[in-house]
Amino acid sequence: MPVLDIEDFAAALPQYAPVVGLDPGEKTIGVAVSDVTRTVASPLALIEKTKFTQDAEQLFKLMDSRGAVGIVVGLPMNMDGTEGVRCQSNRALARNLLRLKPDLPITFWDERLSTAAVTRVLIDEHDVNRKRRAEVVDKMAAGWILQGALERLRGL
Repeated sequence: MPVLDIEDFAAALPQYAPVVGLDPGEKTIGVAVSDVTRTVASPLALIEKTKFTQDAEQLFKLMDSRGAVGIVVGLPMNMDGTEGVRCQSNRALARNLLRLKPDLPITFWDERLSTAAVTRVLIDEHDVNRKRRAEVVDKMAAGWILQGALERLRGL
């Protein structure tokens, strides 16, 4: 199965099962999970990147523990809508995950400004210090990405 557009992703999912959202960074992968009705996204975990197979194994264990059936990968588009190096890296991550689990529904979601938005919330509304922000921003950004995709899925 190739990476799907959001409409085909929705059609490929069984009813009443969660999906995960990923915010892949250079050193970590933020992971969020939805509820079974795919209404609310919640930050779940932070995977410290090591080797791809180990990272994927950790991700699949997290998915299995929550019964998650699909993945939304954040795609960090440039503000002008073009794709840069980070987009290529995230697309490669999705392709590599599909090599391990060819039938796993995966889609992308434009994540422009997700990290900036989450950081602003942490500073302005919660007065979180820099060290603590570094610990939570990636998994919260994954939640932001997933929540956007969930809202789009509800509109289908």
